[in-house]
Amino acid sequence: MGNLLIVESPGKIKKLKSILGPNWDVKASVGHIRQLADDGEGSLGFDIEGNQILCRYVPRDANAQKTISGLRKASRQADQVYIASDPDREGETIGWHIAQVLNLKNPQRVVYQEITPTAVNNAISTPRPLDMDLVQAGRCRDCLDKLVGYRGSPLVWRLNNGAKSVGRVQSATLHLVCQQEREIQAFVPEDYWSVFVDYAEGFRAYYHGSTQANDQDYTNIEDSGSEAKTEESTRVLSQAGADSLVAIAQNNSHQVTSIEGRVAPKKPPAPFTTSALQQAAGSRLKFSPEQTMQVAQKLYEAGLITYMRTDSVALSPDYCSVARRWLEQNDADNIPKKVAKQKVSKQAQEGHEAIRPTDIFKPSAELKQSLPDDQFKLYVLIWKRALASQCKPAQIRKTIVLSQSGDIQWKAKGNLVEFAGYSKYWKDIKADRELPALTEQQALTLAQANSEQKQTQPPPRYREPKLVEIMEKKGIGRPSTYDSTIKTIKTRGYVELIKGRLQPTSMGLEVDQFMGGALPELLEAEFTAQMESSLDAIAGGNQEWQAYLIGWNRSYFAPALAKAMQGLPELTGRTLEKSKTSCPKCKQLLSKVLSRKVKKGHFLKCENGCAADDGRGLVMFWSDRDGQWQLPKAKSDMPQEPAELTEYPCPVCQKKLEIYKYQKDGQQKQMLRCSDPKARSKPKHKNAAYFFSKGKWWSPKYGELE
Repeated sequence: MGNLLIVESPGKIKKLKSILGPNWDVKASVGHIRQLADDGEGSLGFDIEGNQILCRYVPRDANAQKTISGLRKASRQADQVYIASDPDREGETIGWHIAQVLNLKNPQRVVYQEITPTAVNNAISTPRPLDMDLVQAGRCRDCLDKLVGYRGSPLVWRLNNGAKSVGRVQSATLHLVCQQEREIQAFVPEDYWSVFVDYAEGFRAYYHGSTQANDQDYTNIEDSGSEAKTEESTRVLSQAGADSLVAIAQNNSHQVTSIEGRVAPKKPPAPFTTSALQQAAGSRLKFSPEQTMQVAQKLYEAGLITYMRTDSVALSPDYCSVARRWLEQNDADNIPKKVAKQKVSKQAQEGHEAIRPTDIFKPSAELKQSLPDDQFKLYVLIWKRALASQCKPAQIRKTIVLSQSGDIQWKAKGNLVEFAGYSKYWKDIKADRELPALTEQQALTLAQANSEQKQTQPPPRYREPKLVEIMEKKGIGRPSTYDSTIKTIKTRGYVELIKGRLQPTSMGLEVDQFMGGALPELLEAEFTAQMESSLDAIAGGNQEWQAYLIGWNRSYFAPALAKAMQGLPELTGRTLEKSKTSCPKCKQLLSKVLSRKVKKGHFLKCENGCAADDGRGLVMFWSDRDGQWQLPKAKSDMPQEPAELTEYPCPVCQKKLEIYKYQKDGQQKQMLRCSDPKARSKPKHKNAAYFFSKGKWWSPKYGELE
């Protein structure tokens, strides 16, 4: 008979079968097999009766129903059934659903962080019951998200702009993108000047203020108050101020006034969490969060890395020991007396590891041959980061030199890596800027003094990895939801990826603004983070899930929703944004009406009651061909003459071609096409048409008609 191991992903089956041997059958649930039904009040699939929540679950889809049937058949033939869904809250919930549909009275749950013989066999030998605290947290999340989505989404349907949904995590994430966009739109750039001197001794120094600030009039000179990403001087706010400083530099001698130098350690970075992996893969490999997780999933299923959805920076003692042995053999000078202690997130799930390679000694040449390029690159990134975390700190010599000309100070910075340490594997230190050997009071020779006009820049739009970082910092979502949440707001048409950065669409901005008036708390990161903390409390056994959900709904969500519904007439009657195009009849500016059905994202409408020739409200649509707004052409404006049969055969079906006359761009046109309407609709007839040009019938595909 043998044993049955049930996993989530079919991609793991081959690897696990090779580990477990012939007495084992391995089947996959293919992720979630059940979901809340779409029935009952509001199609929620659950009812709140007193202090109880009664859930009704159904197969996720037809494929899930087939999977359930297959699992039932396999479980009846097995001596023992083991559930090995993924080692997180969502995986525990999937495991509970599997146990429910198979009617397992004593489900055997096995958990491993990596698909290796040691880890899998250890897990099989020490099964445990399902962790019902994790299951209740997962069920609560499902009910909570459906409650918010199904009850909140009808609000934005009233906008009539194509908006489809709101969500507990989705709406808070969209708000981050929209907030940034509004800051960009409100930003007013300002000119400033960066003033510098170049010395013949071989370095550049930047204006750093006056030694006699109280005695001199530098009202046009201002410190920016923050260190810029690229080195520059204290900001000067006028050309006259910059010219004055350049003149002082040119007309006075220069000498070194102080030299400050120290060696500072820079500790190794922590090994990868899900968020950190998505950020690093985004910046170094140009992977999107979704692509990063898809590639990491392949590496995990192949047994090359540990589980890739984690918020923990902890590493197993076994890995730390093996990493130390690798350093002893390959880089003994990089072995620390004590490994750097990493800051652990309060939300990090106990028992989880950071993302690391399962075998640090596996030859990279072998992997390069066997793995696709994207998998190999991500594996190397994970390998280097995990090893770097076990190395010595880097030692960086930081030098600051102050020089003076007249009463003006100039500042130069040096940054030299004296010992690479961890940065030998994880390069995150900028290129060396070494200053020459100098002494205090040393005279300096001015090569040039100059200024560079610059302009303050608006905050940049988020790249996807940066948005993941912000989500993590603010507590919006969890490792298993970062990539899927960003995918959702893109799929819904709320944001677009333009030149690698996320930009809200007009619909996304409108939805966010509307939700800010209807359910503002759902947009607040603190509010969403508090809900995540409550789910964590449920997962830790410190909160009863039904009491929490019922209390949250009664005390906040239901009253807030009712209030939002009352305000809908006023909200839906909002003032539309005016365009720069005038109505052809009343000459007043037309209003923009958002619509996903048109390429430009909006059309124009007259709100003064003007009507088009067909009696309907006057609207205008954008023409890419003409580059201007135009009134729609009524069907009556485009008379179509009846078709006339010819003796020419259709090149596809040999039926007679007909002369079809029509108007385009105000001109009378004609073409030859197949006379059979049904045949014309078939793909083979797509190019079976001739156009009249220069006295001849001609087809792009079939050439000139004889």
